[in-house]
Amino acid sequence: MTAPIPRDIPDLPAVPGMPGLLPSPVPATAVVTPVRRRPTAVYRLLIAAAAAGAVTVELLSDSPLRTLSHFSVQSNILLALVMLLAARRAWTARRPLPPALTGAALLYVTVTGLVHHLLLANATSPFPLTGETAPPTGWHAVAHHTLHTVTPIAALLDWLLLTAPGGLRLRHTATWLLYPLAYLAFSLARGELLLPGTDGRYLYPFLDVGLHGYKSVLGNALLLGLSLYALAVLLVALDHTRPNPVRHRAKTGFRLQPPVG
Repeated sequence: MTAPIPRDIPDLPAVPGMPGLLPSPVPATAVVTPVRRRPTAVYRLLIAAAAAGAVTVELLSDSPLRTLSHFSVQSNILLALVMLLAARRAWTARRPLPPALTGAALLYVTVTGLVHHLLLANATSPFPLTGETAPPTGWHAVAHHTLHTVTPIAALLDWLLLTAPGGLRLRHTATWLLYPLAYLAFSLARGELLLPGTDGRYLYPFLDVGLHGYKSVLGNALLLGLSLYALAVLLVALDHTRPNPVRHRAKTGFRLQPPVG
């Protein structure tokens, strides 16, 4: 048997030293919820598709090993992978990719466009390719234009209009130089392994040791490296001075900024 429950139970005394919970100064409506940025995801997916499609056409138009040895192709492969991952994160409202990674892809593809238009496709530059090879035609011309013009501009627009500012750091610039240095070593080693007179032994005229010698080539590499570092520093500086392309203001008066990138 159990004892009967009394009808009147006296109130328990308050426990001393236990302060009550203070109300939150931030209303519940001001909490930032994950935002799916589907237009951004679609745009980045288009960039990835354009870069991947252009690389595929280049692979089918020439020797795959030679094609994959180009800096422009490698930088566009990296851009395609980064944009594909960034598109998925924007679609699923996940945190953006690390700025060091997206900044590297932006820097390398920008260098691809600048070197092509200022040095290789410019008849007045010291290292033009206009008279050495026949201009591409058909789908090869479309892919060539995409790799050196379309994707660099598209990546810059993504950074300026769809990515939150302030993520790039000056310490990233030294890390970004590692890949160009590795590519320089690869290009010189590749030229030494191929027989003299081999077509495409040196893919870029400013790295042609057989024509200019190591002294001039290393001098060219130094100038390009300093220019690349200056461009990297410029990107970091602009990233901390440009306005935020996406801002959300709640009805409570709180200014909310969900992750952008």
